Amino acid sequence: MTYVFVALAGYLLGSVPFGIVMARIFGLGDLRKIGSGNIGATNVLRTGNRLAAFLTLVFDAGKGAAAVLAARYLAGEAAAGLAGMFAMLGHLYPVFLRFRGGKGVATFLGTLLALSPPVGLAACGSWLATALITRYSSLSALVAAALAPVFTFLLYDRQASVLVLLLAGLIYYRHGANIRRLLNGKEPKIGRKG
Repeated sequence: MTYVFVALAGYLLGSVPFGIVMARIFGLGDLRKIGSGNIGATNVLRTGNRLAAFLTLVFDAGKGAAAVLAARYLAGEAAAGLAGMFAMLGHLYPVFLRFRGGKGVATFLGTLLALSPPVGLAACGSWLATALITRYSSLSALVAAALAPVFTFLLYDRQASVLVLLLAGLIYYRHGANIRRLLNGKEPKIGRKG
């Protein structure tokens, strides 16, 4: 029952659509009708409001981290991984938005930071380096997701690397359209307004 509670709580926390919340607070309109229609920080940035985008990034990452830390405190390391996975699923398939959510990058990175700060920092660093070089948020996410299981294996725990590999697979699945645009040279760069 403890694990069921942890999974449900993680999912509900992950389901909170902070991009939508910030868009409403800042009067940016319906985020699902702007730019890519995604509910994450990159699409909030396309509105031109950097503060709203930053807050979306922080809160989306924070909900993954909070789920992991709370579950670890209540029920240990296995529960922490479970909570992180369900927070991610909540963001991708939120009950509050009829299961149509974001792509999970910030929540993924927040989960990693809470599971293991060295792993999280390494993944964030790989995202940032790729973003600075290429200016593509999606490519940065894909690079960070690809490297995260390796970082987890080397810096944290071999068994946890399987969980992180599954989460990275979700990132790739949700970025299918981005991958096609990248290959066709049609992917918008960071900061381009929608």
